[in-house]
Amino acid sequence: MTSVIDAAPARRAFRLTRLFQGLERVVVPALLIAGWEVFARSGVLPPALLPAPSAVLHALGDWVFGFDETTQTYSGHWLRDALASALRVFGGFALASLLGILAGVAIGWSRLFEKTLEPTLQMLRPIPPVSWIPLAIIWFGIADKPAIFLVFLGAFFPVLMNTIHGVKTVDHNLVRAGAMMGASQRQMLTDIVLPAALPSIFAGLRIAVGSAWMLTVTAEMVAVKSGLGYVLWDSYYFLRYDIVLAAMISIGLLGYLSDLGLKAIMARTLRWQQTTTVQGRAG
Repeated sequence: MTSVIDAAPARRAFRLTRLFQGLERVVVPALLIAGWEVFARSGVLPPALLPAPSAVLHALGDWVFGFDETTQTYSGHWLRDALASALRVFGGFALASLLGILAGVAIGWSRLFEKTLEPTLQMLRPIPPVSWIPLAIIWFGIADKPAIFLVFLGAFFPVLMNTIHGVKTVDHNLVRAGAMMGASQRQMLTDIVLPAALPSIFAGLRIAVGSAWMLTVTAEMVAVKSGLGYVLWDSYYFLRYDIVLAAMISIGLLGYLSDLGLKAIMARTLRWQQTTTVQGRAG
């Protein structure tokens, strides 16, 4: 009986801790939204130029559910638009991840590949992906392919560079130990180098997925006739800034969910890794 009584305060403390941890995540967004609402209603800017959060939420709700058709042709079509963008992100990101990891491992592990491939890739890396838009339209037309191509360009180099870094910074003692035990080059790559490089590779993937969403939206503004980016740009032309902001919020949320998915995969994949993280916390 005593143990039950003693455990009750501990459970309450645990629940309060979890509650505060949850509140920490929404404090900044809540303050930003409140400040936005106050400023939008202050009259400094016309409501048509800076819609209040409540107006944006209403536009987003109609875009998603189609309850009063205030978003006109987009009413009730949010899922279609979001899926169109997500498929382009996934296509370009998957291709960039595969080729970026393969090229990164080759360059990081082999001096031959480093000397032959890296100079060319390093010359291509500073070229902004958006500068490829005219060529992408000429090569692929107005469809999904130019968007996937731009996503690939934007996502490839973060994966490549982080993979190279991860492979090159593997503890050489581990590699020497594998060689002393008679491991082949392939075994050392698959059993020692790749597992040790995974944290760096996942860091590159997380950067790449954010770039993928940005490039998808950019491509949809000029080279595609569907998706969240297209809705954003089309709404701008018709002065529907509430829909513009609703599209921006949608892109941010989907990008955040993509990153959460990668973090979950990373946590599951790197469960074996024992790390010590030192974090400074104020308050």
